[in-house]
Amino acid sequence: MSVTSVLSGPLPEAEHRIQLRRAVIASTVGTTIEWYDFLLYSTVTGLVFGKLFFPHSDPLVGVLEAFAIYTVGFIARPIGAAIFGHYGDRIGRKATLIATLLITGLATFAVGFVPTYETVGIWGAVILTIIRFIQGIGVGGEWGGSVLLAMEWARTNKHRGFIASWPQLGGPAGLLLANIAVLVFSTISGDQFLVWGWRIPFMLSIVMVGVGLYIRLGILETPAFRRIVDEQRVERVPVIEVLKRQPKEVILSALARTGEQAPAYIYLAFIFAYGTQILHQSRDFLLSALITAGVISLFTIPIAGALSDRFGRKRIYLIGSVLTGIFGFVYFAMLNTMVPSWIFLAIVLSFVPHDLMYGPQGALIAECFTPRLRYSGASIGYQLASITAGGPAPLIATALLAAFGSGYVIAVYIALCAIVSIVATLFMPDHTNRDISKEHA
Repeated sequence: MSVTSVLSGPLPEAEHRIQLRRAVIASTVGTTIEWYDFLLYSTVTGLVFGKLFFPHSDPLVGVLEAFAIYTVGFIARPIGAAIFGHYGDRIGRKATLIATLLITGLATFAVGFVPTYETVGIWGAVILTIIRFIQGIGVGGEWGGSVLLAMEWARTNKHRGFIASWPQLGGPAGLLLANIAVLVFSTISGDQFLVWGWRIPFMLSIVMVGVGLYIRLGILETPAFRRIVDEQRVERVPVIEVLKRQPKEVILSALARTGEQAPAYIYLAFIFAYGTQILHQSRDFLLSALITAGVISLFTIPIAGALSDRFGRKRIYLIGSVLTGIFGFVYFAMLNTMVPSWIFLAIVLSFVPHDLMYGPQGALIAECFTPRLRYSGASIGYQLASITAGGPAPLIATALLAAFGSGYVIAVYIALCAIVSIVATLFMPDHTNRDISKEHA
């Protein structure tokens, strides 16, 4: 009997549960580290990079220029999705996820050493752009593999949405850790935050990479991929194949994310520019509010995933889309009161409608694709929204603010993004009750 056949055979129930638990933990911890790296950049961009890398620009223009570099990471994400989607469907989920963790973590570590404009002039921004691009490639390959690593260990469809929601916790958990790190070192460094304090959270990512590698090296490949190998159904070029066979699912996945992606990066990145320059609130106050929001999301995301198992992925996702479109106006109304308690509450509540979309999203998208093309299809569909929605959102929000001077115009932009999600989701298939564990297509 071949080694492949042994590995492809079903595990005893007790061992399967152990592997499922390990896979969920590995996915969640891994995505937490990856998103810590990526969202740390988001947080620091609004606070620091405009001042350090574009010091001669008007403050709002400097933020706009810094967000332009920030957007480069999002442009790189679909490229990373294509590269690692190819290998994830060719050599397996586990090996690919180890590579994405290393690339993202080392790139983030390098950000802590980038010289500023004062030292090397515009070359500091150039170096930062290159590192951000590399970081985006790593993150682009992470999401699809993490969701599949957890979801493909589920033997039944009863809890698949809940299981697939756990890697999504990496978003708020990474945001939580990133904001705590910035808050701690902002407090420690005080007036020296712009000199050296902002660098330490980036350097700490190397420790987290070591933890993530230790966890991921100890898991097995998913049953779904082992079965594909055993049946000799591995595609030669899965990225091209999925674009030929399932282009509709790829496009709809990207469009369905519009109302989730754009508001999310307005709420977590643009808020620093808006909060400090328009609302005149301190960075520590804004960080504290975002940390509280991150704690709430640790509960609302898995709850939304579980609700999707009971009531259907599309139904919960559509409810989240509608609430997201409405909440943008409530959000800016609360911010513009200039009352700290209302500002704090607006930031804390901002991710609740978003989480109703984000929780079921992993299963909703991954279930659309056949197993041998699933890493490529889910990753590309998911990450294309980075170009159309997530990356440009803070840039568009800053430009709208500069042009119109009102947050309500940004709320209109959020509502339009939500409408795109609603329409796209209506055309997506709903495989909530389909047993994907036995698929061979």
